[in-house]
Amino acid sequence: MSTETNVGRRPRPGAVVPDFPWDVLEPYAVTAARHPDGIVDLSVGTPVDPTPAVVQSALVAAADAPGYPRTQGTAALRGAASDWLARRLSVTVSATDVLPLIGTKEFVAALPSLLGLGPGDEVLLPDLAYPTYDVGARLAGAVPVSADDLPGDMDPTRNPDGSADRTRVRLVWLNSPSNPTGRVLPVEHMRKVVEWAREHRAVVASDECYIELGWDAEPVSVLHPDVSGGSTEGLLAVHSLSKRSNLAGYRAGFVAGDPRLIGEFLEVRKHTGFMVPAPVQAAMTAALGDDEHVVEQRAVYSARRAALRTAIEAAGFTVAYSDAGLYLWASRGQPCWETVADLAEIGILVAPGDFYGAAGTEWVRIAITATDERIAAAVARLATW
Repeated sequence: MSTETNVGRRPRPGAVVPDFPWDVLEPYAVTAARHPDGIVDLSVGTPVDPTPAVVQSALVAAADAPGYPRTQGTAALRGAASDWLARRLSVTVSATDVLPLIGTKEFVAALPSLLGLGPGDEVLLPDLAYPTYDVGARLAGAVPVSADDLPGDMDPTRNPDGSADRTRVRLVWLNSPSNPTGRVLPVEHMRKVVEWAREHRAVVASDECYIELGWDAEPVSVLHPDVSGGSTEGLLAVHSLSKRSNLAGYRAGFVAGDPRLIGEFLEVRKHTGFMVPAPVQAAMTAALGDDEHVVEQRAVYSARRAALRTAIEAAGFTVAYSDAGLYLWASRGQPCWETVADLAEIGILVAPGDFYGAAGTEWVRIAITATDERIAAAVARLATW
């Protein structure tokens, strides 16, 4: 007879999160790959163009790095990030209030835990949202709540003390431009969110990794004074270099904002060894200091977007939002998985909208990040569909 018990055991971390969505898409990728001219993968949205030469040169020059890197980042990197925020986004943040990240996904997933959230706490996220916002809440034991509108007074039965004048929302996620829809939030809406969160003592985290990719609308940072009121209190802006600089393989990003929160995150990262490698820090510094490569890459994406959108709409799709970012949010008025299957038959792979929330069940996300040759192939296939 076994004496084994469950005392002291914890469920494996994966048990509290859903299946990884991209694994579910694999059979459709197999179908698309059977096309005689090969697959056109417009699903994940990974950059395919070369990493800028100025970045590669900086990485190589810093390759001799025998010592441990600085967790808080070099002064040059933090200064470059602060300068970039001021130059490109009209945001004033001290270089000491910047913290480099090993990409931004790890930070998005960890943020609820870093803030000390747990059972009973709620994380507010958009109705259509990057899945990792939800996953981060679940890993912390908190409750993800999808809502594009702010809650009013909460039902008293939801509060242990019976009060109706507070909520249990501890973290609010903003994402403008949105992944998956490309929607750009108006300044007035963002300001309303900040004011509400401060009143209810919640943190606002703004995922701004597509902020330099506005097409039909101009995205604004949560740290912009028109939104923040000139204060970073309770605010975090999360930035990635994956999209703007083709650095997805480098895992390079940073968070900036409230100095108290940045200081707390730094202490945790010192203890846990979350350090951006020194050569990557040098590459980030170069990327943030150079605007020319961003302008050039924007022009490439703009042309791909125009060609693909024209073809998608001619094929009978409705495109909604899609004012910024690297995706077209499109629908044929049928269940998203039927659209995925239909497109896979002509060798085009897209992401189903329900990956991002229940509101996406009749939509698909179509990335514009394939090469010019593959975008042209997609356009040709759609024209004869």
